[in-house]
Amino acid sequence: MDGGLRRDAEFPLTRAEALDRLRDFLPRAGADYARLRNVDHGPGQHDHVSRLSAALRRRLLSESEVVAAVIARHGLRGAEKFLSEVLWRSYWKGWLEQRPAVWPGYRQALARAEAACAADPDLARRHQAAIDGRTGIDCFDHWMGELAETGYLHNWARMQFASIWVFTLGLAWELGAALTLRLLRDADPASNTLSWRWVAGLHTTGKAYLADAARIHAMTGGRFTPDGLARHAVIPEDSIAVPPATSPRAHRRPDPTEPALLLVTPEDLSLETEAAMARLDIRAIAALPPTTAPDRRAMADALDRAGAHWGLSPSECADLSGLVDLARRCGARQIVTGYLPVGPEADRLSPLRAAAGAAGIALAEHQRDWDVRVWPHCRKGFFALKEQMPRLLAGLGAADG
Repeated sequence: MDGGLRRDAEFPLTRAEALDRLRDFLPRAGADYARLRNVDHGPGQHDHVSRLSAALRRRLLSESEVVAAVIARHGLRGAEKFLSEVLWRSYWKGWLEQRPAVWPGYRQALARAEAACAADPDLARRHQAAIDGRTGIDCFDHWMGELAETGYLHNWARMQFASIWVFTLGLAWELGAALTLRLLRDADPASNTLSWRWVAGLHTTGKAYLADAARIHAMTGGRFTPDGLARHAVIPEDSIAVPPATSPRAHRRPDPTEPALLLVTPEDLSLETEAAMARLDIRAIAALPPTTAPDRRAMADALDRAGAHWGLSPSECADLSGLVDLARRCGARQIVTGYLPVGPEADRLSPLRAAAGAAGIALAEHQRDWDVRVWPHCRKGFFALKEQMPRLLAGLGAADG
């Protein structure tokens, strides 16, 4: 079987594949997951984790769908560890939505780190050796190869990888975050950026994650025996001024009385499953060209489903002006899309509000109820959110099980 097709099935990029993956994983989402989730057996052997992250990142499946299925099978207490991991993804999203300045701050710090590499040949050499997997640290070089080849790393391995990058190799965390954001099939701007900050000791002040050679040896079944890992975490200076939390930005909601063009983006690829969308008068469906190969495959699936659901032939618009022109031609008074969280897609579409408004067309965003309920609890540390888990998940599956 072609490697690309095999990996697409292993890390699903269509809704049908994701539903199959969820069904296959459900028996292991309880006690097995809690006991084995941090064991990394290597490429093609990540059976102890769900491998749903690429689908959840694009909402080919929603968090509510996954959580409801898992609770129905295991109960809330029986699947607490897995449910907590789902909440971690939402925590990062909600935290960044309430501190949006961290994203442009990261982008500016990345530019400075890249400039420092360009000006320092020794730093550039060490950076390139890490990217090429030629550091001499066996686990790191393997994980770099796996990441480049498959677009995936086990979540526990990601923490070790980031820790070695920052504390052993002495490289800027922003450079590592940019690398994984580019290569991971499930790359999420919030989770990726903030997880790197957490490992580096910048998210929770003074608390860094230091990779340990003996634990790496144990959790990889003895496959690796890394030498020379840092024994002390020298926390880098924080290059981003983190502001206090504010309320998530206000946005215009879809108006069921106005004809609409549906804009499909990688931020939400199953809008047809949302009851609120059924009330809309959708006149056309459109997308902009995807920027990555995984997005391209996932987007094709989403457009096929949306087209079948609304009985329309989706269009790919070359740019924002083409999108506004299509909305005008189909008689739309609003362009409706899924909520655009902080990150590259929101940056890409930031001029659309003004461009559409100049043509008398509103830009509206549908925000899922999951985000509305969860994000207000993401202002502080994760455990403030976890304390709310029973209440937040009440009514999903057998929540008292």
